[in-house]
Amino acid sequence: MRIIFFGSPDDAVQLLGSLITAGHEIAAVYTQPDRRVGRGRTKQATAVKIFSEQSGLEIFTPVNLRDDEVEFTRMLNIAADVFVVVAYGRILPTKILGIPPFGVINVHPSLLPLYRGPSPVAATILDGQSHTGVSLMLLDEGMDTGPILAQSLPINLSGRERRSELQARLFRESGSLLLGVLTKLQSGTTTPVIQDNAAASVTQLLHRSDGEIKWTTSAVYIERMVRAYDIWPGTFTTWHGKNVKILHSQLIEGVATNPGEVAFRNGHLSVSTGDGLLEIIQLQLEGRQAVMASDFVRGYPEINGVILGN
Repeated sequence: MRIIFFGSPDDAVQLLGSLITAGHEIAAVYTQPDRRVGRGRTKQATAVKIFSEQSGLEIFTPVNLRDDEVEFTRMLNIAADVFVVVAYGRILPTKILGIPPFGVINVHPSLLPLYRGPSPVAATILDGQSHTGVSLMLLDEGMDTGPILAQSLPINLSGRERRSELQARLFRESGSLLLGVLTKLQSGTTTPVIQDNAAASVTQLLHRSDGEIKWTTSAVYIERMVRAYDIWPGTFTTWHGKNVKILHSQLIEGVATNPGEVAFRNGHLSVSTGDGLLEIIQLQLEGRQAVMASDFVRGYPEINGVILGN
């Protein structure tokens, strides 16, 4: 099939490659514009743009597709059969959704109608779900409300997954589903299933402030935060006016004291919470490199006994 592909991060690259390998024609690729990153503020292209350049694909990077008549006309003229969206990071206007005759397929990393919206993997981890999956759906005017074309079987979770790992796993899982859906669309044998809105849940866009730890919450929840927010916004607290990122943590047995109080005993760095103890495995002080907890304490022994977040 003739496809316009919309995607940006690493997770989308594998799916784009699988479409090419399967013999589909990628007529154009839309991805987010280059962004300035790091202290040097150097421009960095998306993973999809880099791969597309290496593959000789035609690439477009509009800042916004809303009311963009140039891009609308370009898409019309390309005359693709179907659009495929994989973590593009931009909302496609309703006008664009009506262009391809077979519709716009979106790959969504949850078992819809659960966890609609922009942060399904993070929310799945935060809620401590025992399983998840991936859905392929036709985009409509709503937020992930369109009819479902295919879903994976439930994928069991261990409770130790990090968002980056789980998200990559779910997009890998969607590869065979996507190829199967395209085959059925082409043959006219697909049967879209309307979502049950009464069973739906909706996630919100993550903000940096979401990653700030409130030590009065439970150790269980904070440990989930560390795993759910590893891509963005990170999980952090403050000490002496500087941010401290918590990169890896785990639950530990023991009696909690004051929420936020640090203790270093028997080689373990722990913090009391509103319910239970959290062991810090790896952390990073603002302006410093990430280190293991034991190395951090050797460099900053005065952290023992302080209360974080004050």
